[in-house]
Amino acid sequence: MIISIIILIITFAVFLLLGLPISITIALSSFLVMIMHLPLDMSMLTSVQAMINSLNSFPLLAIPLFILSGSIMNTGGLAIRLINFSKLFTGKLPNPLWHINVIANMFFGALSGAAVAAEVAVGKIIIPLEEKDNYDMSFSTAVNITSCTTGLLIPPSNIFIVYSLVSGGTSISALFFAGYIPGILMGLGIMLVCILTSIKNKTKITREKITIKESLIIIWKAIPSLLLIVIVIGGIVKGVFTATEGAGIAALYSLILSLIYKSLTFKKLISIIEDTIIISGISLFLVACSSIMSWILSYSHIPEIVATALLSISSNPIIILLIINVILLIVGCFIDITPAILIFTPIFLPIVKSIGIHPVHFGTILAFNLCIGMMTPPVGNALFVGCSLTGKKIEDVIPKMIPIFAVLVIILLLVTFVPSISLFLPKIAGLLN
Repeated sequence: MIISIIILIITFAVFLLLGLPISITIALSSFLVMIMHLPLDMSMLTSVQAMINSLNSFPLLAIPLFILSGSIMNTGGLAIRLINFSKLFTGKLPNPLWHINVIANMFFGALSGAAVAAEVAVGKIIIPLEEKDNYDMSFSTAVNITSCTTGLLIPPSNIFIVYSLVSGGTSISALFFAGYIPGILMGLGIMLVCILTSIKNKTKITREKITIKESLIIIWKAIPSLLLIVIVIGGIVKGVFTATEGAGIAALYSLILSLIYKSLTFKKLISIIEDTIIISGISLFLVACSSIMSWILSYSHIPEIVATALLSISSNPIIILLIINVILLIVGCFIDITPAILIFTPIFLPIVKSIGIHPVHFGTILAFNLCIGMMTPPVGNALFVGCSLTGKKIEDVIPKMIPIFAVLVIILLLVTFVPSISLFLPKIAGLLN
């Protein structure tokens, strides 16, 4: 079995370095290990069955529906309304556009469930304003990159849906509620760094005061967009509909809202549907390919071997959680969020459950780690997209991100070792015993 682990790791690394897509890399490396244990014909049959069975899941339908909802929002004129709404929260904070960027990403990310979509939609509006006011654009880029991932923690979130499926049916409603406080803390942590940076650089760019009348108009225009969160999350928690049905309602609501705003044409809608099909196909094919790896992990007893190895180092839950966090932070630098969840949930979940960690709590730990990975080279999607928006070089942006990383790691440790941060809201909502 140890040989299986070694071959799986080596082949996975080799295929990844050769530039193969992550889904093909996962499938091929897993299949090569599978034929070590089963005849070729049986391995092929087992692989196909695993892929088909993994997609035969009603909750998975929520992923393309939330992708569709997010795509409609991205082109439906919602970003500017959320940015204007975010201005109401910045008050007299120095360099307010940084803070508006963070808050707008939190709102838009929560509505769309897509980090990069939020980063692009908000960034395209905020960045020209920052350039006009002579902001430090390297730091502005860092703020947009790091804050866009908050929406992956604040529900509705596709990564929690994937985790729920892989973890054996952990409550999606509980996971959604568990993500609120960690996601908000992430945003507040980034805003704290913005304040400290302003003080350190002795810069204080202010904005014009918003009158009460202007504030009421901004709130009125933002309410329809914000109602989406209330409708979807409220309906799921109250048991009016499932997460999958909630995703369908989110897509329909977004479509109606965009039509009311007259910002969505038939041509744009066709383009959105095409993009949704492509992105959903990629995501679901990844889930299917990962099912082969899940099968081989289970067959080779790899989770048990890893658990034994970790517990042999220490039986102290603090040490084990620290080791898992370090591994996940490193993994996040090289593997995208969805495959990382599909691969490492079956490995680490039995370990953390054995030391008394609730699956919902671990889900937030896992998601938080991988959100940080989205910002880091060499494969951090948010990093490359953020730099392309402002035209800044990665080597200029990374130093500006280091203080934010430091704060986010501190918040990660709080989320890890203070379970109530994740479990408080699900318990209040009656979603956990």
